Amino acid sequence: MTPLYEDNHIIIVYKEAGEIVQGDKTGDKPLSETVKEWIKTEHNKPGNVFLGVVHRLDRPVAGIVVFGKTSKATARLNKMFREGEIHKTYWAIVQGCPADDEATLTDWILRKEKINKSFAYDHEVPASKKAILSYKVLTHGDNYSLLEVNLKTGRHHQIRCQLANIGCPIKGDLKYGARRSNADGSISLLSHRVEFVHPVSHKTIIVESPLPHDRLWESLAKDACKG
Repeated sequence: MTPLYEDNHIIIVYKEAGEIVQGDKTGDKPLSETVKEWIKTEHNKPGNVFLGVVHRLDRPVAGIVVFGKTSKATARLNKMFREGEIHKTYWAIVQGCPADDEATLTDWILRKEKINKSFAYDHEVPASKKAILSYKVLTHGDNYSLLEVNLKTGRHHQIRCQLANIGCPIKGDLKYGARRSNADGSISLLSHRVEFVHPVSHKTIIVESPLPHDRLWESLAKDACKG
C-alpha cells in the first residue's frame, strides 16, 4: 500500500496485486485495514479510525483505490461512483493486438456467481446487463499490446471479459483465456488514473498510479510515452 493523495476527507492509495480491498471469506487482512493503521500511525490518532470503502478492485488487479475518511465524504463519493462522476482509466497488457486501434465495445454480460466468471454476448440474454467500454492501443510488441481502457458501465469482470471476447485476454488472466499465469499471480490490468471533482472542496483531483515493478510494463509504457 502506497499513499498517493490525502486530505481531511479522502485518501487515495496504490493497491498491490494480490491485496483485497475489503474483508472477505478468506480472512486475509484487507487493504482497508492497512490504510486505517497507516492513518492512525501517520497522524497519531487515538481510538478507532473511520474509513469508508467506496469501490473495489479485483484481487489480482493493481492500481488506484479511493477511500473516504469521513462519513460525509464517503456518502458523496458513493453517489459519484454510482452516477459516473468519477472517471477511472485503466491500462491493460493483452495478448496479441486488437483488430482496431480504437473502438467501443458493447456486449451483454452474464455473471455466473458459482464460478465467479462473466460471459459476454452480442445480444441480451436473461439476467444479463449491458456493458460498454472504449479502448485505445497505446503501443504493441511482438506478443503483447498495451491498451488504455475507459469504462462506460461497471460490470463484474467487465474489462477482463470484454477484452477476452475480442480475442485479446489480459496477460496472466487464466480465467479468461490467457496462455499462462503471471509469476506473482497478478493479471496485467492496472487502475492507472482517476479524475473527479472533490466532494467537499470542489477542486479537480487527478491522480496517476505508479507502474507495477515489471519489465514488460516498464518497456511497453516507455514505448507508449514515446508515441
